[in-house]
Amino acid sequence: MWYTLPWPPGCRTADRRAYAALGQALMGDEGSARQAARERCLARENAALTAAAHVLLDLVGQGWNVRVNDDEVWVAPPLRVADPVEEKHRVRRQELIKRDEQLATPSVRRFVASMEKPREFRGNFVSIFSLMRDGSELASALRALNSEGEAEPGRLRKVIDPYIQIVSGERCSQTGFKLMDIWRYFRHTWSNQYTSTPGRTMMFLVRDRAVPFHPVIGIAALGSAVVQLAERDDWIGWQPRVFLESLRADPTLRMARWITARLQTSLDELYVDDLVKDGLYWPSLWDNPASEAIERLLKEAESRRRDHHRFVRPTDFKKIHDADDVEGWRRRAESDLFRSKRCLALADLLGARQALAPYLYPKETSAGLSHALDNPKARRAIMSVLRRAKADAVGTEIADLTVCGAVAPYNALLGGKLVSMLAASPAVVMAYRQRYGAYASEIASSMAGRPIRRRSNLVFVGTTSLYGSGASQYNRIRIPPEVLGGSSAIEFRQLGRSKSFGTSHLSTESVRALVRLAERTAGGARVNSIFGEGVNPKLRKVRHGFDLLGWPSDTLLQHGRQRIIYGVSLVDNLLPYVLGVDAEPRYKFRRRPGRCDVDAISEWWMRRWLHPRSKSPTVLEAVAAHRVTRPVSHGARVTLPDLPLAPDEHEQLELY
Repeated sequence: MWYTLPWPPGCRTADRRAYAALGQALMGDEGSARQAARERCLARENAALTAAAHVLLDLVGQGWNVRVNDDEVWVAPPLRVADPVEEKHRVRRQELIKRDEQLATPSVRRFVASMEKPREFRGNFVSIFSLMRDGSELASALRALNSEGEAEPGRLRKVIDPYIQIVSGERCSQTGFKLMDIWRYFRHTWSNQYTSTPGRTMMFLVRDRAVPFHPVIGIAALGSAVVQLAERDDWIGWQPRVFLESLRADPTLRMARWITARLQTSLDELYVDDLVKDGLYWPSLWDNPASEAIERLLKEAESRRRDHHRFVRPTDFKKIHDADDVEGWRRRAESDLFRSKRCLALADLLGARQALAPYLYPKETSAGLSHALDNPKARRAIMSVLRRAKADAVGTEIADLTVCGAVAPYNALLGGKLVSMLAASPAVVMAYRQRYGAYASEIASSMAGRPIRRRSNLVFVGTTSLYGSGASQYNRIRIPPEVLGGSSAIEFRQLGRSKSFGTSHLSTESVRALVRLAERTAGGARVNSIFGEGVNPKLRKVRHGFDLLGWPSDTLLQHGRQRIIYGVSLVDNLLPYVLGVDAEPRYKFRRRPGRCDVDAISEWWMRRWLHPRSKSPTVLEAVAAHRVTRPVSHGARVTLPDLPLAPDEHEQLELY
């Protein structure tokens, strides 16, 4: 299907000619003609034309077709590749565009050079290469073990002995490097760009104490979960349609009480002092909600949102470092942004209270809940309660495994499966609780005008494959109950495929140009990238940039990379717990005295995956290919794109 990409708005005749010439150049294969047409567009110094040129070049680079009819540019997406191997190559090519852009930046190149440069630490010269296992040595050790007979886990542990190290501000006891720098270096070996994400992030290393310096087996990171993910939410059971169907099938007194309790908790977590002072709310309004009062709150929310966009300064929303700073949270709550959000939330709560009053007040009953489910307004109120319960849990007790994998030479031994299992281990659950147990929720505290601390029991981990076809390291991962002495198996379940939507196929130049266009254009929806304004401000700016160009954003933001979605439930009572119906999680594992869960999982990995692969000559040959002897030829080394070398990089190559 062909889509027209009209001239960018505000283009003069010369601008239009430059744009059409770029389209004509992109129809051919001559690189110099494309470059000249690109420079001609950029020389016009028109923000809309600059954004259009960058995006058009990206689309062609991703395999889109271009044609020009009567100076009008049309594009068509590439045909979907049926061959899974070729599809992986296509996705990898897309990912490498941004990855190589990042590795070409001077700051990243300096960082890589500094990590590879030898330094003295406790009488030894060390570098990041000290944390890479020599594949030849590892392959020899595995061959020797196999020559002695069956390599049981106890004997394999003499060759590979994994442990988890949570990344913090501390330094590595073996090399003196900051743990964060070690993690960052190996993250740069991934085929996709390294980006930080807002919200919670807990990184960890998996290391090998069997040899000196404890080389890195793999890296992982848990981050705040995506709020809306239909496949995950369907599986958990809290998609509105699924939830209402289950509630209708069994409308219990317990669930009726849960609904009213959630409404009351939501009200208690709203700062209303200023609203009471201004006559927008009074305590008796909760018992008898009035439609006129709800309407006034909605108008106040709209007015304060406009004021926020007109007068906001990002410096007004600096992070509150002292979680117990009640005055700081109160000031945040009274800001235009959060007063607007509080008015909207209060109006929604009052509307829900009003709709449910005939059925669940003054006393909850199962019959009342059943009747409420027959009323459209009451059903919408119940869905509103569900959304709030979901929002509380998604950001705190559900996490996404945003980074997970093994580095060479352990990747050839399916070390990625070990790292994946350890990400769902009791040790990581405990580390997560210790890190975030006293953490004050940014949004909830800003709405309450006081610190609000959510439960931090990690009960579900979600992730996606890097590619949408072929094998994935998460396939067939299952920890039997006897490994951790639990009630049931912990396993990565395939939940579906993601919608291929986002900006990952666009270059940094394109994204920057679209964002700049959105920010410079008056009269548009202003997005300030302030935490609390909404989900993914960068994506909203890019979309707004496309809208200003008059281009089909829904089409152009489809990058065509469907990924496999996986989920791991760590508890037997997932839905009741995340909704708050159950007070405590029932974990599928038990912490046993004198038994390390990391060791238990490692032994299972050795039996299930390491032992069979360690007997394969082909696998051992692949392991042995990674050498840290000079010149270093190792798959765990960052491969920088070809650029003129800085002086310190020349020194690095001379040393290694």
